[in-house]
Amino acid sequence: SVIGRNISGKLIRALPHLEIISHYGVGYDNIDVPSAKEQGVIVTNTPGVLTEDTADIAFGLVLTVMRRMVEGDLYVRSGLWAKKGELPLGRCLSGKTMGIIGMGRIGQAVARRATAFSMRVIYFGPRKKTEVSHPYYDDLQKMAEECDVLVAVCPYAPATHQIVNAKILKALGKKGVFINVARGKVVDERALIDALEGGIIAGAGLDVFENEPDVPSALCRLDNVVLQPHQGSATVETRAAMAQLVVDNLRLYFEKAEVLTPV
Repeated sequence: SVIGRNISGKLIRALPHLEIISHYGVGYDNIDVPSAKEQGVIVTNTPGVLTEDTADIAFGLVLTVMRRMVEGDLYVRSGLWAKKGELPLGRCLSGKTMGIIGMGRIGQAVARRATAFSMRVIYFGPRKKTEVSHPYYDDLQKMAEECDVLVAVCPYAPATHQIVNAKILKALGKKGVFINVARGKVVDERALIDALEGGIIAGAGLDVFENEPDVPSALCRLDNVVLQPHQGSATVETRAAMAQLVVDNLRLYFEKAEVLTPV
């Protein structure tokens, strides 16, 4: 078995006796799954157990960006509240439209939170989901034009590489907010920086980046961005549940040649 972060086809082929890759995480874009399957290697991940925490981070970023909570904290700590008076106004969530890219487990959990805050929810994905009642769009640009908040929670794959580009950000518009808890490479990071610096969109909340843990200094300088160090699943309870699922997959495989969560 291999438990690790970057499992290339070269590494898989170099391990002729490899039987299972038990991955600690829900996204598996760091694993060459086709090479694993070609060699008869089973790949597992940890879906489900991190859904709620990741959705919390996503919606937390919506709140902190739109209500300027990080700016407000710094405003108080720096003494600017006493010197300059009120912080510039934020924007309310009630009545706004949230567009979700990827209506899987996490996307649906984000939608529940948005609905609780009286937001309208719409979504984009490869297909309409019969179990989801929110309006579906098969054109991301058209959906972005309808959004106040655009949230990326989709898996990273060739089809989603830089799916959020300059055209999509322009469609989101000057009052729009972009939130990313998916993977850094689902957005064109240079185009995002340009959009934030040029006022093409209003702000962003980012938990993931293109080359983690290296974050562009341009993003760090902007006060209309809230940054997190890939914290989506980072709670004691969820990380313990993820670790247990990794172990359970391994134990079940070696005991019964079965796994709980195959990719």
